[in-house]
Amino acid sequence: MTTTTLAVLVPLLPFLGSAAGLLLGRTAPGFVRPLAVLPPLTSLVLAVLVAVRQGGGQAIDASTELTPTGSIPIELALHIDGFAALVAVLVGVVATCVQIYSTGYLRDDPRYPSYAALVSLFTSAMLLVVYSGDLIVLLVGWEVMGICSYFLVGHYWETPEARAASIKAFLVTKLGDVPFLIGLFALATDAGSFQITTVLGTVASGGLHHPTLIALLLLAGVAGKSALFPLHTWLPDAMAGPTPVSALIHAATMVAAGIYFVARLLPVFQASSAAMVVLAVMAAVTMAGSGLAALAQDDIKRVLAYSTIGQLGYMAGALAVGDRGAAVFHLLAHGAFKALLFLAAGVIIHASGTNSLAVMSRMKDLRARVPDAYWTMTVALLALAAIPPFSGFFSKEAVLGAAEHVATGHTEHAPGAAGWIVLVAGLITAVLTAAYATRLWLLAFRGRGAEAPDHGRQPLTMTAVLWVLAVPSLAFGLAYGPLPDWFDGRDLTPVLTTSVLGTGLALVGGLVTYGAWRHTSAMAARVPMGAVVAHPDADAGAVEAEAIALHEQAFGDVAYAADPADPGRLLLGPLHRHAAVGFHLDAVYTALFVRPVQAGAVLVRFLDREVVDTYVRGAGALPRWLGAAVRRAQTGNVQTYVSALLAGTVVLVVAALLVATGA
Repeated sequence: MTTTTLAVLVPLLPFLGSAAGLLLGRTAPGFVRPLAVLPPLTSLVLAVLVAVRQGGGQAIDASTELTPTGSIPIELALHIDGFAALVAVLVGVVATCVQIYSTGYLRDDPRYPSYAALVSLFTSAMLLVVYSGDLIVLLVGWEVMGICSYFLVGHYWETPEARAASIKAFLVTKLGDVPFLIGLFALATDAGSFQITTVLGTVASGGLHHPTLIALLLLAGVAGKSALFPLHTWLPDAMAGPTPVSALIHAATMVAAGIYFVARLLPVFQASSAAMVVLAVMAAVTMAGSGLAALAQDDIKRVLAYSTIGQLGYMAGALAVGDRGAAVFHLLAHGAFKALLFLAAGVIIHASGTNSLAVMSRMKDLRARVPDAYWTMTVALLALAAIPPFSGFFSKEAVLGAAEHVATGHTEHAPGAAGWIVLVAGLITAVLTAAYATRLWLLAFRGRGAEAPDHGRQPLTMTAVLWVLAVPSLAFGLAYGPLPDWFDGRDLTPVLTTSVLGTGLALVGGLVTYGAWRHTSAMAARVPMGAVVAHPDADAGAVEAEAIALHEQAFGDVAYAADPADPGRLLLGPLHRHAAVGFHLDAVYTALFVRPVQAGAVLVRFLDREVVDTYVRGAGALPRWLGAAVRRAQTGNVQTYVSALLAGTVVLVVAALLVATGA
């Protein structure tokens, strides 16, 4: 079987599994789980074969005209280089693990058949994006992922949070997709083709007429899909969906698509220095802002969501300094440990019965209840914090090293300003990442108080995949050595300067957070057990008032945290309340966009009802009045008709005489 045929089957098999799952979900429920697991597993095997055959060498290209357009052709094309081959393997691994995990996590869910089918369709759409060599076909996969995310985030549609989150995710990403579509058409118009190879050839020959405009339009779609500032606000709210969906979206599909798109078309963005600086600023704000927000979140999944946003900022930063090898390297490493973090969080939530870190911090021996999640999440958090020798260290240092090269003028792939912006923001984010990773670990696994609830052993399907993902989380970083050809031949060896700085700052962030936790825990020990945690402005009994007073004495702030032992509150100080709500960006969007649109809708409704409908009603009233007048004349009395006829005759005669006399 040819490599091209294998590559076609990679996205096709999950699609067929999705269709079969939807058709047989009700009539043959026994086939649902095999149809959920086997197609992505087979697709993974085929993706590995394609990667082996591609070998990081010359890209594999194949195309056939999909439909005659009369102008710019649309082709069913494949373009598989080293990046595409590796990202497809990542998608297959994560999707297979998510489907296996879901068989245990959602084993009692009555809507599991539709859920599993949508996950397979989601996987197929991402694989189509990865392998596609035509921008319109890529757009199809791009949009299918959008609708799948809407349904999967809203899986628990009985809850208002899930319904609101699904709508928000759909609308915010569509807000970016509109300029993205315009940018694709503008790009194809300049290049004369939607084929990626032709577009890149046009860029190389200087054939783009509006590179800055095209790049900025495309960046709007990338910001929406990959949750970069300022269109990142949908991602934390999307945590209302099932935890395995969060793992899939964050690790291998939706948010990875935008980064992968920029990596694939990086020369288009490099054609405009202004666009590269804009991308660098987006990456810097995304990194630093998400790190502060993660440090203030109570929901364990929202901490991980903001963590994803920050790591996407690193990837965007690598692209902003012109190094797509470092960007994709971090995308792959992040995909492994972020999937592990979410799936381990699912086990913890399943065992503790809550998403709240504040509640978990009051449970002792939780780590003894979930030993698999404890050890594997520890590995993943160390990778997230970029502690050597875990995978995140190597991939994050590749990003920082690339930024340092650009900032110091050792390469001209991007403006020097972009290098400095990414480097400074990346080092600041290294401190914040280690801080919130340490905070999450301490609050989840070092709690004090009542015994953690015992819900028995977790299903094997949920715990086994954790150890599968722990292997690349620990060891994938070492791939920088044997796989340079897969990353444009880029030497991904860590740079001494940034390695020392980044690791040192990460250790500082972790140690400071640990010290703050020790201090807050000592203060929290003075709060009476069982005290109701409330805002100090609320009415409280003597015990609650004492607890509040002790908290205010310890932290010197009026606002009262959900957990008095939370080190994030002490570290952030007065910034905590703003970081906890994402720095009020949703409120800003509500004031700038939502309320004006609602006001406009009210005005349009008023004009439609009171102005347009008035004219319509008036136009109908005149014939109605004339008809009523004519109807009154139709009495059915013959004498009345004769009298009217005679009267009319007299009138006509008189009129005729007057006319004749006047003549």
